[in-house]
Amino acid sequence: MRVGFVGLGNMGFPMARRLIEQNHDVVAFDTREEALERVVALGARPASSPKDVADRAETVLASLPTPAASLEVATGAAGVIAGARIERYVDLSTIGSRTAGQIHDRLAQRDIVAIDSPVSGGVGGAEKGALAIMVSGPRAGFEAARPALEAIGRPFYVGAKPGLAQTMKLANNVLAANVLAATAEVVVMGVKAGLDPAVMIEVLNAGSGATSASRDKFPRAILPGTFDYGFATGLMVKDVRLYLEEAEALGVPTDVATTIRRLWERVADDQGPDSDFTTVIKPLERAAGVTVGPSPAQPGHLLHRGG
Repeated sequence: MRVGFVGLGNMGFPMARRLIEQNHDVVAFDTREEALERVVALGARPASSPKDVADRAETVLASLPTPAASLEVATGAAGVIAGARIERYVDLSTIGSRTAGQIHDRLAQRDIVAIDSPVSGGVGGAEKGALAIMVSGPRAGFEAARPALEAIGRPFYVGAKPGLAQTMKLANNVLAANVLAATAEVVVMGVKAGLDPAVMIEVLNAGSGATSASRDKFPRAILPGTFDYGFATGLMVKDVRLYLEEAEALGVPTDVATTIRRLWERVADDQGPDSDFTTVIKPLERAAGVTVGPSPAQPGHLLHRGG
């Protein structure tokens, strides 16, 4: 099928590539020329704006970093709302239910169906076509977009209400934020006591303490000291804040989420918002006087410093 794709960042590019590999006819746009050139080299057709994409494809997918970017791509002057051919807009971004509702209402005025489809699984899941895709919106619109979504992962239809998939995604990401920070904290404690961090992760993964952080993020990016998992600290802060915004509007308890927001905001201040979110361990290491990953002086060696 002809599929438009807007946003070719860490997540968007491998998703667009999967669509091309699954023989979809992809019309792509990104504000960065080098990103657009990369996907065109794989077989995509270049577009000059989101409107141009929506002039040429009935189904347009977007993967964008912020609610403001999603709103602009969907409803701005050169957004998909002005496209002549588009029938459905599938937003793969994490933007919160309020922004998803705004996009839904504005696109509905032009008879464009908004399908809210945030994804989980990171860059690795995007590269393998193994993302978990949370979907809300009209069932018929979802079914029309299903072939494109199944090229990038496994869709889960959570309901017709606009923004409901965002609620599911924010719940997922707050849990991910919690377990990564908690796993980092306990591993730092263990290393300070004299435990080998690699052995700690092995034991955690064999027992009840296993988490997505211990199974994936530590072996891939923290123990090797590469800190290149592919998700920015600033994006995690954004997601936790969006969760709190929604939870507070619903009047539900936020004790844990409030604490985790403060922690991630400190990491963003310390490491920078563009740092990989696996650097959450670095302020903890510094405070404890230990290094969990390889020592710069001894590459590949897991070092314990201090008491």
